[in-house]
Amino acid sequence: MFVAAQARSNFNVHKCKMLGPWYDGGLKLQLDFEHCTITRSVGASQGSHVGQQDPVSLRAKQEQALVRVLEVGGRSGDSATAVVERQRTGDWLKPQKIFAKRSSNRHWQLSSNMVSASKAARDAKRAETGKAPKKTLAQKKAEKSGTSTPLIDADGQELDAEGVKAMERIKKLELQEDDDGISDRVTTGVLASQEASRDVKITSASLVFHGKVLFNDTTIEVNYGRRYGLLGENGCGKSTLLKAINAREFPFPDHIDIYLLNEGAPLTDLGALEWVVRQAEEELARLEKLVETILEEHGPEDPRLEEIYERMDGMDPSTFQTRASLILTGLGFNKKTIHKKTRDMSGGWRMRVALAKALFVKPSLLLLDDPTAHLDLEACVWLEEYMKKWDRTLILVSHSMDFLNGVCTTMIDMRQKQLLYYGGNYDSYAKTRTEQEVNQQKAYEKQQDEIKHIKKFIASAGTYANLVRQAKSRQKILDKMEADGFIQPVHQDRVFSFRFADVEKLPPPVLSLDDVTFSYSGNTEDNLYEHLDFGVDMDSRTALVGPNGVGKSTLLNIFTGKLRPTSGVVSRHTHLKLGVYSQHSAEQLILTKSSLDFVRDKFPHVSQDLQYWRQQLGKYGLTGEAQTALMGTLSEGQKSRIVFALLAIESPNMILLDEPTNGLDIPTIDSLADAINAFSGGVVVVSHDFRLLDKIAKDIMVCEHKTVRRWEGSIGV
Repeated sequence: MFVAAQARSNFNVHKCKMLGPWYDGGLKLQLDFEHCTITRSVGASQGSHVGQQDPVSLRAKQEQALVRVLEVGGRSGDSATAVVERQRTGDWLKPQKIFAKRSSNRHWQLSSNMVSASKAARDAKRAETGKAPKKTLAQKKAEKSGTSTPLIDADGQELDAEGVKAMERIKKLELQEDDDGISDRVTTGVLASQEASRDVKITSASLVFHGKVLFNDTTIEVNYGRRYGLLGENGCGKSTLLKAINAREFPFPDHIDIYLLNEGAPLTDLGALEWVVRQAEEELARLEKLVETILEEHGPEDPRLEEIYERMDGMDPSTFQTRASLILTGLGFNKKTIHKKTRDMSGGWRMRVALAKALFVKPSLLLLDDPTAHLDLEACVWLEEYMKKWDRTLILVSHSMDFLNGVCTTMIDMRQKQLLYYGGNYDSYAKTRTEQEVNQQKAYEKQQDEIKHIKKFIASAGTYANLVRQAKSRQKILDKMEADGFIQPVHQDRVFSFRFADVEKLPPPVLSLDDVTFSYSGNTEDNLYEHLDFGVDMDSRTALVGPNGVGKSTLLNIFTGKLRPTSGVVSRHTHLKLGVYSQHSAEQLILTKSSLDFVRDKFPHVSQDLQYWRQQLGKYGLTGEAQTALMGTLSEGQKSRIVFALLAIESPNMILLDEPTNGLDIPTIDSLADAINAFSGGVVVVSHDFRLLDKIAKDIMVCEHKTVRRWEGSIGV
C-alpha cells in the first residue's frame, strides 16, 4: 500500500508518450502524463496493488493497463527520470526506471535507463579500449533528424531497423507522401476566374490518391462569403480534397490565404491566450510585408490591396487580448485554463486552441475538417452560432446534420467522381436531391420504355417499303438519344446496416456503482466524483452528457475497472463482458497492415479464411480496395468502421461508447443508431451528437458538480 506523499514535485511531464508502440508481453502501452503532476512517493513496496491511498495512477490508453510512478528523479532542462510500475490484468510488473527527454520538436519521448549486464560489460570494455559504443540505426536516424533522443521499442529499448522503418512509413502515410516526400495526390485544374478575384472557379479539376480517382473533370467553385458543407461517404476523399487545396495543388490565386484546421496547437510554453495573440501578431506582420511586396512589384493600383487593407483594418492589435479571450471562452476555456501552457494540454484542448486561432485570424478561405469532434455540447452550440456570422469563405466537413443545417449556405456533394453543388443547408440539399432523383428516375423509365417500343417497331418492320422508311426514321431517333447520352438510372448511396450479436440476458444488477468517490490524486479536494449511486442493466440505453473535463470518459473507465474508485464499490455481474469503443480505439490498428490481414492476425482462432474476413468487414461498409489497402491510407471514418467490426467480433453483452460518431458519415451514424436499438445488451454512450442521442437514449445522465443526475427531459434536436 502506498503511503501518502509528504512532499510534491512540481515536475509535470506533458505527452510523455512513445512515438512508436511500447509492447509489454503483447500489451500495447502508451504513457500519457497529460493532466497529472507526478508526486514523489515513499514507502511503496514492490508488487503492491492499487489502494485507496495511491498518490498517482496513470492510465495507459490501450487494453487494461495502469502505470504508476514510484519515484521522480531530478529534472534538468529537457530531461528527467522516473521509476514506474506497469500493471497488466491486476498484476504489477517489475519496477522500471525510465528516462524522459524532450526533443527538438518539444515532444517527450521515453527510453529505458536500464541496460542488461552483458551490454554493460560490452560498453565498459569498449570504454577501456577507447572505443565508443556502436551506434544503432535508431541513433543514426535520430542524429539525421536533428534530435539526440532515439526511438524506442516495447521494453524501452531502441527500435531495430524494421521498427524504425515501420514508424517512418506510418508518418508518410499520415502525411500522404511517398518515400521521397512527394505528395501521393495527383491533381489537375485550370483557373477559370480572374486572378485578382476573391471568387474562385477551377475547371477540369481532378484528384487521384494512391491510384484511385476521387473525382474527374469536374469544377471547384467557391465564392467569397459562402459557407460550404462538403458531403460524401467515408473514404470518398473529403479530407484528401481539403489537404490538396491547403497544399495549393489546385491553382488557387496566391492572394487568397488558406488555413486548414487538422491538427492542434504545437507544444509550447505559451498559454492558450498568449499563443493565439502571438499567432495574430504574426499574421498581421505577414500582411504588412505582403502589402510592401505588392506595392514594390505592382504599384498601389493592384486590386488585391483592397482586400488586404480590409483585413488589416479588421484586426486592430489593441483588441487582440479581448477578442481572443472571447473566442477561447466560447470554446470552453475558463480563467485558469486560458493561461495553461499548450504543452500541458491534451490533444483535444490543443485542437480547440488551433480552432481559436483560425477563428481569430479569419483567413480568406478556412477549411475545417470535423471541427466539432473535440467539442462538448455547449461548445458545439457556441461554435454553430459563431460560424453563422462567418463572412469569409468556408469549406466544412462535418458529420453533424444539426451543425450543417445551422452553418452552411451551400452543400457540395462528392459523389460519382464529381462535385455536385446544392444551394441551401443540409435539409434543403436532402429535399432537392430527393426531388431530382425522383424526376431522374421517372425520366429514365420513360426513356427506357420509348427505346423498347422503338426497337420493337424496328424489329417488326419487315420489308414493307413504308415501314422500312419509318424504321429508319425511328433508328435516327435512337441514334440521337445515344449521341446525346442516355438518361442514367439513379445510383443510390451505399447504405449498410450492421448488427451487434445477440447475447444472453443477465439478471440485474449487471453493473452498478455504490457510494463511489473518485480522485486521480487520492486527495479529497481533488475529487472528480463523490458518492455516486446508479447502475446500468441489459436493457439500458444511457447517455452521459456534460462539459469536457467533467469526467465522462473517466466514469467509463471506472465501469471497466481501468480506474479504481477512491472509495465505494463497483459491482459487476460475473458473466458481464464489456466492449469498449473510445476516441483512441483506432490507435490499436497497425497502419502498415491492411484491414484484412489485421483482423485475421488478431483473431487467428476464429478463422484464417480470407473470404470469411472479407464478409465480416463488408458488414461494416469496408469493401473492395479498402480491405486490402494499408490502413494508414484509410479515412478516419473507415478506421472507425474497422474498430466497430472488431468490437462486434468480440461479442460483448454490454457496450460502452465514447464519442462513437467522430469521423462517421451521416448514413453510418444512422446505421449505428439502428444497431444500438436492435442490440439485446446494455449500452452506455458519451456523445455530443444530438441526433444519435435523440434516436437511442432512454436515460440521459448529466455529469456535473462531482455527481451524476438524471435529466428528466429529452435531449432535444
